[in-house]
Amino acid sequence: MAEGPLTGRTVIDLTTALAGPYATLLLAGLGARVIKVENPLTGGDSSRGNSPYVGADGLTAVRREPDDMSVSMLLRGRNKHGVTLNLKHPAARDVLAGLVRAADVMVDNYSAGVTARLGIGHDWASAINPRIVCTSISGFGAQGGPGSGKAMDTIVQALSGVMMTAGAPGEPPVRFGLPVGDLLAPLYAVIGTLAAVIQADATGRGQHVDVSMLGALTSLVACEPFDAYERLGLPARTGATVPRLAPFGTFPAADGWFALCGPTDAFARGLFAAMDRPELAADPRFATRDARVAGAGELHGTVAAWAADRPLAEVLGLLARHGVPAAEVRDPVAAVRDPIVLERAEVVPLEHPRHGDVAGLVGTGVPIRFSAAEAALDGPAPGLGEHNAEIYGGLLGYTDDELKALAEDGVI
Repeated sequence: MAEGPLTGRTVIDLTTALAGPYATLLLAGLGARVIKVENPLTGGDSSRGNSPYVGADGLTAVRREPDDMSVSMLLRGRNKHGVTLNLKHPAARDVLAGLVRAADVMVDNYSAGVTARLGIGHDWASAINPRIVCTSISGFGAQGGPGSGKAMDTIVQALSGVMMTAGAPGEPPVRFGLPVGDLLAPLYAVIGTLAAVIQADATGRGQHVDVSMLGALTSLVACEPFDAYERLGLPARTGATVPRLAPFGTFPAADGWFALCGPTDAFARGLFAAMDRPELAADPRFATRDARVAGAGELHGTVAAWAADRPLAEVLGLLARHGVPAAEVRDPVAAVRDPIVLERAEVVPLEHPRHGDVAGLVGTGVPIRFSAAEAALDGPAPGLGEHNAEIYGGLLGYTDDELKALAEDGVI
């Protein structure tokens, strides 16, 4: 079997919750050995306490048995080795230093200043291992930001402006149901980490990679020229349709919703043919792109009236027959079970480490296919401290007596 592109690389995972663990999940899926470090005194990663849970009897809303594991951890902990380490203990830095010597990357998602207070920042790590790349994911970057410096996804969505890009003018802000801030920052963190590893291979020197949730999400908001729209009097929020690309948006059929994208002349002609209104292609109101934009309200009303009483399958069939980009609007449960994404392992079954696939759940895979490498998330999440002996003993050389003493002292 082909190895992963990051096989042979070791990542120290100091992260918790979502943004950091998702970054290290991707690195694990690409083949890196990810060592997840958790505090034994607090029960480990905060997501271990997220309801719902999976146990021998399947899915439950509350934890019933000691080996019940949260769905969050089942998903985010895959392909990782789990160790415990109380980083606030004076002896913990010596243990972490051993991991740093063996690692290529160390990832944290602490608030700004925490690694410095713990004495485990990049300056400390690079003195032990000059090649190490230390990646930090935080709400506002290494220098901190508004308020306490702590950030939740909703706070970042609010500050980034993204809440005012969805919905219609005059409506309340729209919080994206998907935690886009928590999921976007780790993508940039992985990009930055891999770029720094490549540079370290060339120069022998690692560096600190600093990614903020606010900066990551705001940079995507800036991909759309909202300031230009404002100067021209074009609304940033347009509800279910996008007038500047008309015909474009989501529309109801008799038994469901569909998305339609027809900004070009060819797509518009196809739409008019599908509606059995080919004469609209020559109508001065809709014959050109600029005309369709100017008459977007009337055009979108015409599309909505045509589709309203027709079954969704009929609407989609007509649009497909005439080459118009359109699709059913699916709910998440149906979408993540699309045979295409399942076949490509972009979504994969979630398994309990002891009981296997007892809940019939699916989770994110690695949505990247390689021609000469393997990328997969097929190893179960670890229990708290499950790999202490393997990592501290096998990798770092601690004896059983030393590990026992570290545990008795509250270090691991």
